[in-house]
Amino acid sequence: MCAKDRPGETLIEVAAVGICGSDLHYYKDGAIGSAKVGDGFVPGHEFGGYLAEDVPELGLGRGALVAVEPNGACGHCEWRIEGYGNLCPNVEFIGAPPLGVAIHAVDLAKPRLIEPVALLGAGPIGLLILQVLKVAGAGAVDVVEPLEHRRKAALELGARAVFASVADFVGGEGKGGRPLVVEATNSPLAFRDAVAAARIGGRVVLTGIPDGDVYTLPAADARRRGLKIKFVRRMGDDYARGIELVVSGRVDVKAVVTHQASLARAPDLFAALAESRPGYLKALLLPNG
Repeated sequence: MCAKDRPGETLIEVAAVGICGSDLHYYKDGAIGSAKVGDGFVPGHEFGGYLAEDVPELGLGRGALVAVEPNGACGHCEWRIEGYGNLCPNVEFIGAPPLGVAIHAVDLAKPRLIEPVALLGAGPIGLLILQVLKVAGAGAVDVVEPLEHRRKAALELGARAVFASVADFVGGEGKGGRPLVVEATNSPLAFRDAVAAARIGGRVVLTGIPDGDVYTLPAADARRRGLKIKFVRRMGDDYARGIELVVSGRVDVKAVVTHQASLARAPDLFAALAESRPGYLKALLLPNG
């Protein structure tokens, strides 16, 4: 049960919790940058469930199925006032739903109508970005992903072609690069690879968090191409659109879920995802069976 502590909060009986890439960074590294975890830290922030009590001010009754917006921006800093709650330095944050991150990444990317795109990474976030790019009117999306089962999933969800490495991509059909490159990996080499996949004068959007919190990037290549580079920080005010995309069927979130299990299997699932075992994309934990 997700407890309430203050006015404006309510109790939720958690139905399912997704294991997020950020959870895996904490699992492997014990930190993401300066955000370190220790004893008492409880991972798990991609959750939804059922109201344990009525919320009359919203017209919702006990038992209603709800999703959780985990971003508790302070509401009064200059960044929140300017519409950037995801950048609030005073945020109280539980986590980030994957689809919200995908929508925010595509918002920053601003794909032009029928514009070809290179997408690096076909994990859960990458596969959602792929779908949102198509909804947003992007053209052919070529996906670079080293894992075979993820490449297969990308093709099933609309990728034009898939490649095992950036070298394979730029050495073949991607020669000259793409005007838009969206990265969604955990590789320290992802920034370098995104630059290599970009056309001169192109745009690069970096969504992933690199293992070890460090990128390796030869500066000259990025500078000489005159690239426009943006970093994705969590999500914006994307919840309503995310719900609409799922309800309308334009984004298939179930397609990225490969495993569901009880809390007792959490150690096994964390290990499998951290090791990128074949067949694993998104795993859900079901705390109440």
